Amino acid sequence: MTATISDDTRGWIESTFTSSIVPTLTEYIKIPNKSPSFDPDWQAAGHMDRAVALFVEWATANLPQGAKLQVVQLPERTPVIAIDIPATGGASGDTILLYGHLDKQPEMVGWRDDLGPWKPVLEGDKLYGRGGADDGYALFASLTAINALRRDKLAHARCVVLIEASEESGSPDLPAYIEHLRDLIGTPSLVVCLDSGCGNYDQLWSTTSLRGNIVGVLEVELLKEGVHSGGSGIVASTFRVMRKLLDRLEDVDTGMLKPPELTVAIPRARITQAAQAAEVLGNSIWKSAPLVEGAQPMHTDPAELILNKTWRATLSVTGADGLPTLVAGGNVLRPRTALKLSLRLPPTLDAAKAEALVKSLLERDPPYGAKVTFHSRGADGGWNAPEVAPWLEGALSRASVRHFGKPSMYIGEGGSIPFMGMLGEKFPAAQFVITGVLGPNSNAHGPNEFLHVPTARRLTMCVADVIAAHASR
Repeated sequence: MTATISDDTRGWIESTFTSSIVPTLTEYIKIPNKSPSFDPDWQAAGHMDRAVALFVEWATANLPQGAKLQVVQLPERTPVIAIDIPATGGASGDTILLYGHLDKQPEMVGWRDDLGPWKPVLEGDKLYGRGGADDGYALFASLTAINALRRDKLAHARCVVLIEASEESGSPDLPAYIEHLRDLIGTPSLVVCLDSGCGNYDQLWSTTSLRGNIVGVLEVELLKEGVHSGGSGIVASTFRVMRKLLDRLEDVDTGMLKPPELTVAIPRARITQAAQAAEVLGNSIWKSAPLVEGAQPMHTDPAELILNKTWRATLSVTGADGLPTLVAGGNVLRPRTALKLSLRLPPTLDAAKAEALVKSLLERDPPYGAKVTFHSRGADGGWNAPEVAPWLEGALSRASVRHFGKPSMYIGEGGSIPFMGMLGEKFPAAQFVITGVLGPNSNAHGPNEFLHVPTARRLTMCVADVIAAHASR
């Protein structure tokens, strides 16, 4: 029979969250350690150093016996926390890599009056504030899962915990650290990432795919300076030029991107898994979104909505420049409009080729001879999980039933974790457990973000059982 943590240790995990982990995460939420893309002066501000120090203090007090912790910081890069934990029970010669990050998204507007990004509030099962669920809890869950195995004297392979600080910027610093720490990381046979989502808080969800991402600024210039809007009809509005350019890219009726080069054939297994997830989640897939009264989703079929989110290319406008506020907007034909674009790409699409295609599509033959530039801030490839090994599929199922009371489920995610693409290429034989606590209404990156604490506890128990199953596979 496969070894699992004891009921007594399950209780210990719950008490550890209450007495130690949640209070530490509360202090972490107070730190405005925004990712470098959102705080160019992050080094001078010192917030990232404060977050690292807080994590290191807790981790040092909770290190498994024989573990070694180091903070590594290469020149001009964000730091990483690396913890090397030796194997127990004869499970040597193998490595498990556990990954998370501690940098955060910016504030965002729209928080409840009694909440805020840097104001931790524990309300029932929810710990509100930026970064607790995405994904500050990962370090604590990883070490607690391993300590649970040690407590029950269960074997586990050598584990390496890696916590980075540039994930929300697309992990630009991570490749350098993967190379720098290659001897420490070795060749993991199992990768556990706790930075993903869950379809509900009722069972264990494994992420099967992640979309790629292109982030860039599209800029349109027509005038050297603003002029009276009475001149409209002679000179085009830069906003209208912008609309024409975006129309090249997006089908406004479907919300999907037009170029066939930005689509892929969706694997049959992913279509089946989407249908199975849709049966469980139903209309909660879209009803959990904070829609205004009367608003509807982009499709009536929940399975199609899942595929839209996970395997189809979409466009979001996430920022704007050149547009005055409503109060400050006079009758002026503006000289310039700039929009920040976020393009989500299918998991298996070549992101570099897609980036070149998008730039060419937007910049060529500009309407009215306008000056049009697309400044890409980088293209990250997506990730499609390898076939799940029988031992891992069984371990996930057993862990979900035991700790959540329901079977495990599989679903793709619409966001990106650049690290997964890097590891998938570097370690093609590895198995992956990509999961997380970002469920309905948790609203990562947005206002009122929260960590669902019971899910974090149960997920920690599941991780412990999966690591134990890995040792006995």
